Amino acid sequence: MIPSTNTILSTDIEIEQQPSLNYKMQMVKEVVVGKVDKLEAMKQVVFKILNTERYDYIIYSWNYGIELKDLFGMPVDYVCAELTDRITEALVQDDRIDSVTDFDFTFPKKGEILVTFTVHTIFGDIEAERQVTI
Repeated sequence: MIPSTNTILSTDIEIEQQPSLNYKMQMVKEVVVGKVDKLEAMKQVVFKILNTERYDYIIYSWNYGIELKDLFGMPVDYVCAELTDRITEALVQDDRIDSVTDFDFTFPKKGEILVTFTVHTIFGDIEAERQVTI
């Protein structure tokens, strides 16, 4: 007798959203105390993704982080165009982030670019920034 596997495909599957609970990072004191959820957790997620160089850390998936090392020494116009794409690509890997818009570039010092943008998450919008040395 051959077992039948057709029942698995006809069974209703229920998908549940997992909580976005994270440990709370206190940047000023450099400690981790308590937990945060939803929009506050997403602020930390954005911060961590944008401050982790992709492919440098074996503990992270190759889909985690942002590629910035190769932008060092490149022309400003090229870096600005690439930053828009790279920030968007890095952040939308998280399924709680819908899109990244409203990019604005300023140049506080020679060799530095400050990019500000809006991250649209399932919990609300986050205003974020990242400074890049070129």
